[in-house]
Amino acid sequence: MNLPNKLTIFRVFLIPLFLIFINIDTKIGVLGALITFIVASITDQLDGFIARKYNLITDFGKFMDPLADKLLVLSALISFIELNLVSALPVIIIVSRELIITGIRLIIVSERGKVIAADMYGKLKTVFQIIAVIFILLKLYLVNFLPSYTALTTSVMWIADVTFYICVLLTILSGWDYIKKNLKTLKEIL
Repeated sequence: MNLPNKLTIFRVFLIPLFLIFINIDTKIGVLGALITFIVASITDQLDGFIARKYNLITDFGKFMDPLADKLLVLSALISFIELNLVSALPVIIIVSRELIITGIRLIIVSERGKVIAADMYGKLKTVFQIIAVIFILLKLYLVNFLPSYTALTTSVMWIADVTFYICVLLTILSGWDYIKKNLKTLKEIL
């Protein structure tokens, strides 16, 4: 197993740690969740960089890397519903898109033996999802553990909300684009 794939697997193993931290209702818990999420996000960038630079791209990586991203982001977003940080409907939209696209990718790989890597829209969607989660975690920390609202708190709250809804919009658009690009192949299979 090459280094990029090991980093992808490591990212998956960070998800339970993130979930443990996010469910500890203390300053340390929120900071631990934030740091764990940032480390996991860095491994996402790092594994892709290493894979491209050293030509270590594998079918395993093309499939598992986006799946690891989905597991990480969806774990965070579903946790945020429980913590009343986001509403359920946008998260349901995001989860639905991820399940539909993953299902389509599985059908295409099983029927055609072709692994379809994430395109620019999918990558942009993931970047905004990661940014949104980081700012929502910062918002949670500042609102719960700073004694009073500051300009920083207000700015972080605004950025968290805006990036979250941008990531929902990009999730919808990237899902539509993916389906549109692969509709011919799906019709042939079905």
